[in-house]
Order: sequence, then C-alpha cells, then structure tokens
Amino acid sequence: MQVQENSQQIYEKYPRKDASCLIDMLQDVQEHFGYLPDAEMQRVARHIDIPVSRVYGVATFYNQFRFQPLGKYVIRVCRGTACHVKGSLDILRTLENELGIKAGQTSKDLRFTIETVACIGACSIAPVIAVNDEFHGGLTTKSLQKLLKSYQKNDRQSEVQHEHV
Repeated sequence: MQVQENSQQIYEKYPRKDASCLIDMLQDVQEHFGYLPDAEMQRVARHIDIPVSRVYGVATFYNQFRFQPLGKYVIRVCRGTACHVKGSLDILRTLENELGIKAGQTSKDLRFTIETVACIGACSIAPVIAVNDEFHGGLTTKSLQKLLKSYQKNDRQSEVQHEHV
C-alpha cells in the first residue's frame, strides 16, 4: 500500500474519467517509479475509466515507456558507424556475456541494464559506451572487462558501507 500512497500526488493532478491525459499520466508514473509497474497501469485505467488493455496499447506503442525497472548502471552501447567499424559489436557481446543479459534487459539484481543506441555522438573515441552519464571510449574487450569489474567492486564496497551504518 505504501507504493500507492507515494504515487497519490500523480493521480491528484489529473481529472477522473478524462482519457485525454493518459500519456501525461504514464509519463508521470514512469518518472516516479522509473518504469510502469503493472499495478500502476491498472490504477491509471481505473482513474481515467478506460480498459487496462487500452492503457497497455498506448504504453506499448511508444518506445519511451519501460515495463521493467532500469538497473543502477545503465550501459548504453553505441552502434553507430564509427563505433561499429571499431568493434562495438564485440563490446556489446562481451557485455552480454559478462553480465548474463542481452541488450534491452536488466540483470536480476537490478545492477546493470544494457541498451544499444544508434549514436552517442562521441565518434572520435569510438568504440564508446556510456555508463549512466559517464563516457568510456577507445574500448577493447579487455578494457571493458576491467571497467565492469571496477563498477562491480564499487558496488560491493558501497553495500559493505551500508551494512556498517
């Protein structure tokens, strides 16, 4: 019930039974939760008095909406021409193998999400990835593995610190 209470302010912004605000509501729900939880999709449908199937129909039509939470580290792999020529497919495959997930997926522990993008706009340092908003260029499969280990190590260290607090 706490989740519902936390999102109550979203629903108070929108009139009841007004389907014209569906996309705005979905954007607000996703901003609040980081994705569109099933329970909230049903709540949106009830609030604006439309079938849940219509809410899902709209949400699945637009690629801005997510149905799974993103990981703590969102890794965007550039697949633009410069990056492709310099080995971004190998970078992507290495990421997928190391993390045990495919592009478009989030690890079960919610630490990592892999996404591909058409172009990051950093062609001069190809192949490049962005981890959250931090760019890493000139990658090789070996340097990528080292980079991943540093994120995993930092994550474990912050967990240990939280345990001692």
